[in-house]
Amino acid sequence: MLGKPRPPADPARALSAMDHLIAAHVIGQQELARRLGVNVTDLTCFGFVLEAGEDLLTAGDLAARAHVTTGAVTGILNRLERAGYVTRRPDPDDRRRVRVAAVPDAVSRVEAVYAGHYRRLTNLFADYAPDELATLTDWFTRATELAHEYLERLNHNESGASGDSPGPC
Repeated sequence: MLGKPRPPADPARALSAMDHLIAAHVIGQQELARRLGVNVTDLTCFGFVLEAGEDLLTAGDLAARAHVTTGAVTGILNRLERAGYVTRRPDPDDRRRVRVAAVPDAVSRVEAVYAGHYRRLTNLFADYAPDELATLTDWFTRATELAHEYLERLNHNESGASGDSPGPC
C-alpha cells in the first residue's frame, strides 16, 4: 500500500504540529483522568504498571519511569491503591521491596475509556504505508528519548538546560 500524499512540511511546521498534538493529549489526559477519578500523574503511573504486565514493577522502577522521587511514588501508590487501581505485593526475592500489580477491574475501566480513541488512532495509522509507520515509530521513540534526556537535565539543573527552551505548549 502506498501512503497518501502528504502536505509540505519543514521543521518549524513539524514542531508546531507536535506542540498542538502534545497540547491536545495533555488536555485529553486530564479529562480521561478526571473521568477515572484520578489525577494525570497517577494515571500515567498506572499506564506504566499496565505496560509492565506480568513483569511487576517495584516502587523504585515506577519512580524512575515517572521521574518522581520514591517519596512521591509512595503517595501515588497510596492514592491508586485507595482508588482500587493497584495492589502492592511483596517482592519474592527481596522482602524489603514491593511490586505493583494492576487490579483487573481497573484495567477494564481504563481500557473502556481509552478504547474509542485508540480505535481512531489505529484507523489513522492505517492511512500510512509500512515504511511511513516505521518512520513515525522511529521518530516517536527517538523524540521520547530526547524528552527524557531533557527532563533529566532539567531535574539536575533547575535553572534550565544550556539555552534549550521548550515551545509554547
